[in-house]
Amino acid sequence: MNIHKKNLWLLVVIVSIFSFVNLFAQTTGKIVGNISDETTNEPLVGANISIEGTTKGAATDLNGDYYIINIPPGSYTLRVQMMGYATKHITNIVVSVNRTTNVIAKLKETTIEGEVVVVTANRISVKKDQTSSVRNVSSEQIEALPIENMADVVEMQAGVVQGHFRGGRLSEVSYLIDGMQVNDTYENEGRAVDIEPEVVQDLEIITGTFNAEYGRAMSGIVNAVTKEGGNHFTGSASANVGNYFTNNKAIFVGLKDNEFNRNQDYKFQISGPFLKDRISFITNLRYQDNKNYLNGLRRFNVSDLSDFSDDTFWYSEHTGDNKFVPMNSSNNISLFSKITSRFSDNAKLSFSYKYNDDHWRQYSHIWKYNPDGMMDYYRKTAMYSLYLNHLVFRNVFYEINLSYMDNYKGEYVFEDRYDDGYVHDEYSRSAGSGFYTGGQQKNNNQRTLKDLNAKFDLTWQMNKHHNLKTGFLYTLHDLNVNSVDIRNKYIGSALELVAYYDTLAHKVVYPYYEPVVYPDSSIYSEIYRVKPVEFSAYIQDKMEFDEMVINLGVRFDYLDPQTNYPSQLRNPANQLSFPDNPEKMSAYPKADPKYQISPRFGFSYQLGETALLHFSYGHFFQMPPLFALYQNHSFLIEPTNYATTNGNAQIKAQKTVQYEIGLWQELMTGMSIDVALFYRDIYDLLSAKIISTFNQIRYGQFSNKDYGNAKGLEIKYTLQYGKISSMMNYTLQYTRGNADNPTHTFTRAGDSMDPISALIPMSWDQRHTFNLSVSYNAKYYGATLTGYYNSGTPFTWVPLEENRLSLINLYPNNSWKPENYSVGLSAFYDVPLSSNIKLRFNLLAYNLLDHLNEMKVDSKTGRAYTSIIRESTMLSHRSDFNEYIDRIQNPSMYSAPRLVKLGMGIVF
Repeated sequence: MNIHKKNLWLLVVIVSIFSFVNLFAQTTGKIVGNISDETTNEPLVGANISIEGTTKGAATDLNGDYYIINIPPGSYTLRVQMMGYATKHITNIVVSVNRTTNVIAKLKETTIEGEVVVVTANRISVKKDQTSSVRNVSSEQIEALPIENMADVVEMQAGVVQGHFRGGRLSEVSYLIDGMQVNDTYENEGRAVDIEPEVVQDLEIITGTFNAEYGRAMSGIVNAVTKEGGNHFTGSASANVGNYFTNNKAIFVGLKDNEFNRNQDYKFQISGPFLKDRISFITNLRYQDNKNYLNGLRRFNVSDLSDFSDDTFWYSEHTGDNKFVPMNSSNNISLFSKITSRFSDNAKLSFSYKYNDDHWRQYSHIWKYNPDGMMDYYRKTAMYSLYLNHLVFRNVFYEINLSYMDNYKGEYVFEDRYDDGYVHDEYSRSAGSGFYTGGQQKNNNQRTLKDLNAKFDLTWQMNKHHNLKTGFLYTLHDLNVNSVDIRNKYIGSALELVAYYDTLAHKVVYPYYEPVVYPDSSIYSEIYRVKPVEFSAYIQDKMEFDEMVINLGVRFDYLDPQTNYPSQLRNPANQLSFPDNPEKMSAYPKADPKYQISPRFGFSYQLGETALLHFSYGHFFQMPPLFALYQNHSFLIEPTNYATTNGNAQIKAQKTVQYEIGLWQELMTGMSIDVALFYRDIYDLLSAKIISTFNQIRYGQFSNKDYGNAKGLEIKYTLQYGKISSMMNYTLQYTRGNADNPTHTFTRAGDSMDPISALIPMSWDQRHTFNLSVSYNAKYYGATLTGYYNSGTPFTWVPLEENRLSLINLYPNNSWKPENYSVGLSAFYDVPLSSNIKLRFNLLAYNLLDHLNEMKVDSKTGRAYTSIIRESTMLSHRSDFNEYIDRIQNPSMYSAPRLVKLGMGIVF
């Protein structure tokens, strides 16, 4: 065992011992407050406070103070009782994950036995401990929105632009379910596990600074806390079908108004008790079969040969059936199941299983007429979680969370790399027509990522003012990458290009083709398995006073890559031999473990009864995605410049320093506004530096050279008035940096362009973002209308080339795409069938106005579906089935047209 491992295990032991004294949880909240006499304002000692429908409660101390910890997220009614006083019921008390709800009550003396006073909790009770930009979305709020997945809820929040949180890269967000991270850490640009909105009890979205218990992120946190079964059986089953109704069928070819089942969606959910008050369950199943809106035309089959390279003689085989084929379809299965056992009033054990099986296609315009040659994408994930929550004393509880996640990703035409459906490479031709008229994509990329997580958290409410938290997380990754190019066994031989004409089939046949896969010792394969280890620990104190809350904490993160690296970067794979110069040869020492310590600070100050000021500051570290450590694991350098990019096991963590100041103001009962200003410096961002080998071949290696910053203003407005609720937010944002993706600088050098010497807008630098939602919900019907406005993101405008030198100094992201907007509608109507069963009709409409939003644009015109075409370019087009403009008119440049979904189901 080396010194680093000894230090790591010593730290684990120390933190483990300390954790039994004070640890923290990420899936519950708490209620605190004070009870006093309404007339004299004297504290009431021994008043009884209980949460209706639960066994949780407390009694006031000598100062009239109380607290109740370890409360699952939800809406509750608090009952306050004391002999000689009227009982008070405080309704609509919202408890959110990781939040403190402050409830102060004044009791009225009475001689009437059984007198009850009912009041509603005020908003300041929920906001008081908010020290940064946090939005908690309850299950009731999620249900009212016209959304069908959790990503849509996140996208509606202030500070979020196309998945980017406050100007950060996509990889800077951490996604959690019940406090456990579910990121696909290989690329780190999304979730490995998805759950349906119907099973989410509380969704915590942090776009600002976050406390020390959160790590592996620099921009934002998304934490979904799932529901549990109750003492009554409830459930639902529904079937939904949808179609696109658009006036733009000339763009979205193949859509028909009478194709009502183009999108199919089936849902089932049931929850209830196995043993009342002790064992409960919840299960959710969803199946989707969506053809979606982008079609190709099967004019060609993969074994067709066409040749338009000659100006005078064209040859074309087109044996396709000329049918429209979905090219951005998806087929999805989602399963969530959870069993919860309350084997005592103070302990809870739950087991959950999450499963996703997804198959989809990504539209590629160049395959429009040969859609069967395009690869498909696959994801299959199974996650098992075991969770224990134990209230040891009235003021101490701990959580143990164990999980195992098995995530598979695949990209291929055929899973079997030796499938006889593969055809000769000579059929893959696009010259002249601009579209593939045969052939297939020959990449076969498969990988599995298995994560074993052990997390231990406990909270200690020391007294009214101090809530100490600490904890640790251990993660063992098992990454298995198997990505290859399908090659021809006869490539390079005299037989490779031998062909004959089949007079019966009227086709040219290349008989000498047999798919073969090369080992990892070649540049055509990337095959490796690694088992990196991560560990993190933190300690934090939430100090809560009458008018101020302070969060102060520190976090430690550790990663051991568990791999080797080449010592001589100019000869990383020893492809060059220098027997007399050993210093020019690579050795392969073990990569060093990486660790970081990051402080966090935040405070909020109550300005009177209806306003709150908050400020926060923090250092946030995040290791780059795993591919940046291990890519091109063999270190082999291709013989051409700028063709290879190597991973770097010695890479450092990326770092963000963030500041935020904000003000929340209640304008009137049920109406409030929240304003926040933020600034972020982002250092040591993932990039690719250029290295030259001893034989002058330039390649890239991932490093920490990029920099960015972001600043902005966020305004959030909420209204709750009877059956009407409304949410509106606006984001003003400026995002700058020297590169908007890790290989940007490297690719620019490969294109013989000058390096970028100034900060430029990032490709997601959207200046203005506006979201609006208005809902009306009655007992048996309701509707929600949403609106989105985006001012447009940057693109790289390119002038007409008179000389290649005109592009050398051209900076990227030098112009802006057009603005876009969309309106959505969700509505339901219930028909009671009995006291517990109702028939529900649903309506969902996306892009209600059928607006053509230009998401991609031509580099010369800045608009979709248009370009500036020179006569010489037009003359270079050679085809017997299309014209040059076909290359320009790419329907995927627009967002989806109007989609209407109708559904019917049973709710009980």
